[in-house]
Amino acid sequence: MRTGAPILADYGPAMTPAASKWPGITRFWPLVAGVLLLTLLWFGPLPESAQGSFAAHMALHMGLVVLVAPLLALGLARAFPGLIAGLSPAVAIAASLVEFVAVWAWHAPALHDAARADASIFVLEQASFLAAGILLWASAIGAVGAGRPAARAAGVVALLVTSMHMTLLGALLLLAPRPLYACAELCSPAAALTPLGDQQLGGVLMLLIGGAAYLTGGLALLASLLREQTPSGRTG
Repeated sequence: MRTGAPILADYGPAMTPAASKWPGITRFWPLVAGVLLLTLLWFGPLPESAQGSFAAHMALHMGLVVLVAPLLALGLARAFPGLIAGLSPAVAIAASLVEFVAVWAWHAPALHDAARADASIFVLEQASFLAAGILLWASAIGAVGAGRPAARAAGVVALLVTSMHMTLLGALLLLAPRPLYACAELCSPAAALTPLGDQQLGGVLMLLIGGAAYLTGGLALLASLLREQTPSGRTG
């Protein structure tokens, strides 16, 4: 029976002879890439723009949870394969609940307006998005490495549930007939978009990036689970 470890090839492709000269670089490139991308996002224009634009705020959020978080999670899985692959299936479900609470709580009008008006609250908000994202992606990656059907099934559920609730929130932001946040009127006096248009653009970003990324991850994990259940998968 094939297990998750061969499928992942130690959470990544096998090193070529040339790459084996720098095993640290090739093995931990996701961690390095995640840190570099986090640095670019955080010290780039988005954090400042996010104070006056809901769409920029959403772009930063999406960059953290669908780019930085999976890279860091994959890097941690390579650094600590036994720990990540040994996560209980319950961790993936709990991680999806943590992600749900973080996303919906911070998009409640009172907390969102506070984050856009206060830099320290803004940092806390984005840090919670990143932490929840890393936990969720790490639990899903660990489910693949574990090679246990129950673990993979939990990873599938966690990612698909996250995709669904992000799609729902994105649709709510897109279809709302009026701005949902007071800060839309206070923080964007010189914005090119109207407050409602800015909010709608943010909703589109959540739909197209957030919902799609978690859906893709969930379907990929589901495909690996189904392959394992076929006769060829069990004997390959």
